[in-house]
Amino acid sequence: MSSDPVVRAEIVVDLAAVRANVRALAAHTRTPLMVVVKADAYGHGLLPVARAARAAGASWLGAATLEEALALREAGDTGPVLTWLFVPGEPRLTDAVAAGIDVTAHSAEGLDAVAEAVRRSGTPARLQLKIDTGLSRNGCAPEDWAGLVERARDGERAGTWRVTGVWSHLACSDEPDHPANVAQLVAFEDALAVATEHGLAPEVRHLANSAAAIISPETRFDLVRVGIAAYGLDPAPGHTPDLGLRPAMTARAALAHVKRVPAGAGVSYGHSWVADRPTTLGLVPVGYGDGVPRHAGNHAQVDVGGKHCPVRGRVCMDQLVVEVPDGHGAVGDEVVLFGAAPHPTAQDWAEACGTISYEIVTRIGGRFGRRWVGQEDE
Repeated sequence: MSSDPVVRAEIVVDLAAVRANVRALAAHTRTPLMVVVKADAYGHGLLPVARAARAAGASWLGAATLEEALALREAGDTGPVLTWLFVPGEPRLTDAVAAGIDVTAHSAEGLDAVAEAVRRSGTPARLQLKIDTGLSRNGCAPEDWAGLVERARDGERAGTWRVTGVWSHLACSDEPDHPANVAQLVAFEDALAVATEHGLAPEVRHLANSAAAIISPETRFDLVRVGIAAYGLDPAPGHTPDLGLRPAMTARAALAHVKRVPAGAGVSYGHSWVADRPTTLGLVPVGYGDGVPRHAGNHAQVDVGGKHCPVRGRVCMDQLVVEVPDGHGAVGDEVVLFGAAPHPTAQDWAEACGTISYEIVTRIGGRFGRRWVGQEDE
C-alpha cells in the first residue's frame, strides 16, 4: 500500500528523474542537448519539465507549435527554443520572432511568412532551415533545397534573419540496421555542403533524435534532440544500452469497488471476457475518457498492492475492470497502471496495445489529476 494520499486517479511526474535522465544522456552523447517538450512535454507538463531540463543542463528546448514555444517565454525561459510547426498567416508567428524563438522554414511559403513576421515585429528572425532527407513529412524537398538556401542567404544579407540552424529528422533510427539511416545521413551531409557553398554558417546542425543520439554517434553533429528518452522511456527497445534512465511518469488510481463473480460471469461491454471460475474483480475508476487506451482491454496489466493484475473485458469511458487474486485488494487500495519497474511500464502497455510508449504517456490525462514531485528544493 502506497503512503501517498488516496485519490481517485492522478499522474505523478518525478522531476528528479527528468533531471537525472537529461544528465545521463548528456554524459553518454557528449553533445549539447535539445530536450523536446512538445505535446505538454509528452504529457508530463510543459513548464515543470522545461525548468527541470534547463536545471540539468539542456542547452535548447524544442516545441512543435508556436503556442508551446511562447508559453516557455511567457513563463520566463530565456534560453534557445526551437519551434517548427506553423502555417502561413498565424498571427503568433510575429510574437515568436519578437521573442527570439528560433522558427523553422522548409519552403518558400515559410520564408514569406517569416519575412512578414519580421516586418510586423521589427525584429530580425532567428531562422532554421529543415531539409527532408527521407521521412517525407515536413522539410524541404532535396530538389528545392538549393533555391531555399539561396533565398535564405539573401535574407541574411538583407538583415531579415540570421540562419541559426540546419536540421532534419530520421525515419528509422529505432532500427539501427535499417538502410534508410545511412541514406538519410548522406542526404543530410549533402544538404549541409550546399548550405556551406551558399555562404551559410549555422550555429547548430542537428539530425539525431533520442534513438540516434544514443546508438548512432555519427548522427550527433552539433546538437541532439532528445524527447522520449528524457522522460525515461526506451526509444529503441532491444537496441539501446542501459543508461539508467528512469521513467518519470506514474499513472495511479484507487480501487473503487471489489466483488466476487461466479464462473460464467461476463465482464464489461460485449462480454469479451468470461470468468472460467469464481473470480475477484476490482473496479478502477478511469477509462478511455481519461486517455486509457481502449485496446488495453484483455491485454494490459496493472499493479495492485505489488501484484500484476490483468485487465478483464473492455475498457469503458470512465472505468475498467481488473482481476485481482482472491483475498487480495480492497476498496481504496492503490492501483498503478504504469510507472517504473517492477510496476507495469508504459512500454508494457504499449506492447499490450500494439502501439508505442510515446502514445501511452502523451494521451493519458483527461480527468486524472497531475502532481509533480522531485523539485530541486525538496
